[in-house]
Amino acid sequence: MRIGIFYGLISLLIISTGTVFAQESLIDVQTDDSNYNEGDIVVISGNVTIVIGDTPITLQLFSEGSLIDIAQITVAQDGSYSHTIIAEGPQWKKSGDYLVKVSYGEGNIAETEFSFTPKSEIIKTTTIFEVDAGSSGTFDVKYTIIGGIVKDMKVNQDIFGMEIQIEPTDEGTISLELPREFIDAEKQNGKDEKFIILITNTENPDGVNVDYQELIVNSDFRIIVIDFEKDDSEIKIIGTYVIPEFGTIAMMILIVGIMTIILASKNKFAIKV
Repeated sequence: MRIGIFYGLISLLIISTGTVFAQESLIDVQTDDSNYNEGDIVVISGNVTIVIGDTPITLQLFSEGSLIDIAQITVAQDGSYSHTIIAEGPQWKKSGDYLVKVSYGEGNIAETEFSFTPKSEIIKTTTIFEVDAGSSGTFDVKYTIIGGIVKDMKVNQDIFGMEIQIEPTDEGTISLELPREFIDAEKQNGKDEKFIILITNTENPDGVNVDYQELIVNSDFRIIVIDFEKDDSEIKIIGTYVIPEFGTIAMMILIVGIMTIILASKNKFAIKV
């Protein structure tokens, strides 16, 4: 009788253990970001631990329980998979959390979520900031920022440029209308030179060198656009002079300064995986 109970317990343990293993999913899933705005590209990827022949992955995307997208994805020989979705169209109207559900074979399911914001709800601020130029007074800089707020702008004559304190709510962009009368970057022959842009955060307090877009250039101002990340705190714009009272610097001094800054900083995009 006792032997029968013993074998019964062993059988129950084996069955329950087998059930636990059977419930382990062979697939995982993630997105390349946790927040998207309308028009962004959503990259969905993951891996399967066991490739089941030519079986595809079924992907479903839900918003508040409603199916808004579906796709079948081919699994690579190494078990990896990837799929992209553009966050726009008639189904992408509601802000909030979106659920990504992937299934593979029988009973292998994984899920992840991200948040989405339509253009109508994206906070965009356009205004003019009165920049403190110390003993030389002030000058106005018109700017537009998406994904954060500007806390302060001030001249730093030691770098022949400006420092902009920002408080991001997410990754975003800032466009700045820089008046040539007060800040610029020029070569010895009077031709335009590129500004040096350094962005600082807790991991890079000395700043990392980043690129920027130049939208409009005329005799009065230059409009530049700079991307920033959620953990960034300060943007430094370095030119060849800042407001006339501070004068201009010799080209050799500028070159030495530029090389020192670039060597002391790491390229922001190179350190991202």
